[in-house]
Amino acid sequence: MSDKNENTTKTSLLILERYLPYRLSILSNRTSSLVAQSYKDRFGLSITQWRIMAVLGEYPGASADEISAKTQIEKSLISRAISNLLNRNLIQRQISKEDKRRTKIDLTETGYDVYSQIVPLSLKYEEQILSCLSDDEQALLSELIDRLYVNAVKLQF
Repeated sequence: MSDKNENTTKTSLLILERYLPYRLSILSNRTSSLVAQSYKDRFGLSITQWRIMAVLGEYPGASADEISAKTQIEKSLISRAISNLLNRNLIQRQISKEDKRRTKIDLTETGYDVYSQIVPLSLKYEEQILSCLSDDEQALLSELIDRLYVNAVKLQF
């Protein structure tokens, strides 16, 4: 190996296990997968489909664009998941009375029933994941995540 390659290797070495974006991604994937397996087996929902339903549970009448913004999932994936949820009668879509260019999406009665069964499961998993932290540590973690998020938004180009 030449000196140039050795210097480049030494200065650009990235320890993934200590690199924050990697660690957050792995943690997110691990925790999402734990919860997802329970609702996938029981309700046949993907992570994206559940996230859409979770947004609609909190924000009824949201548009596909709003769902994409809240979940940070690209619009094409949201669109496919919405089609699947529509076909399964878990959500319904209608044209907004206020703005004919906008469609509003809501949970159907069946969708809300599924939502109301998954929410307690999700909260139980969250409690289990956080159980290794004291109440004060959980509050601090929440505050730190909020601060990191605000800072990341400021850094967007």
